[in-house]
Amino acid sequence: MTATRAEVCVTACAEAWRGDGEVLAAAMGTCSVLGARLARLTFEPALLTTDGGALLTAEPIPLGAEAGAIEGGLPFRDHLWLVAAGRRHVMMGASQIDRRGNTNISAIGDWERPKSQLLGARGAPGNTRCNPTSYWIPRHSTRVFVERVDFVSGVGTDRGAFDLRRVVTDLGVLDFAGPDATMRLVSVHPGVTVEQVVAATGFALDVPADVPETRTPTEEELRLLREFLDPGSQRDREVRT
Repeated sequence: MTATRAEVCVTACAEAWRGDGEVLAAAMGTCSVLGARLARLTFEPALLTTDGGALLTAEPIPLGAEAGAIEGGLPFRDHLWLVAAGRRHVMMGASQIDRRGNTNISAIGDWERPKSQLLGARGAPGNTRCNPTSYWIPRHSTRVFVERVDFVSGVGTDRGAFDLRRVVTDLGVLDFAGPDATMRLVSVHPGVTVEQVVAATGFALDVPADVPETRTPTEEELRLLREFLDPGSQRDREVRT
């Protein structure tokens, strides 16, 4: 079976939780939610997953489905304890991100008179300061990958981030193992070139001499995605090729 770009992205998101063990997988975005649930169904069975709200599910559920067997409740106070204790690995989104992983979800433009008002910092400061954080960005472009963010919502490697892991986009996978903990290109998705990623990034990106292709999902992973987790193909609405 041939995987779509969206399915490669889901698998790349899932890989962010590999080796995490029994932590709460918190995801924001269709492909990242699917990635967390796919990871638990395959190579990371100890992950804790939710119904998207305050219920811990005994097993991953399809997108939009009601939770069946429930392992327990997750009231806000307990959720915050997991954040503070580093027992949660969140995959957030970002309207802007710089080479050190500082992110902006608050406002675009000058703070005194912004062009666009966004969500506000919300939980980004605590997430990035207290627990492992990755990012899922469905549109890799110079508007998102910028030299300097307009407002720091989530902190980067130069501002005391606890553990920035991965950035998964519709073009490839990146991490922060470049010089002085800056962003490095880890892999490009099938059909994408290194030059495309560099052109879509608004800062000097660390590019190793050999950049591999992102792995494609196995037949079993594709079956789980297509027949169980996302039979309605919502993943393909989030990633356009």
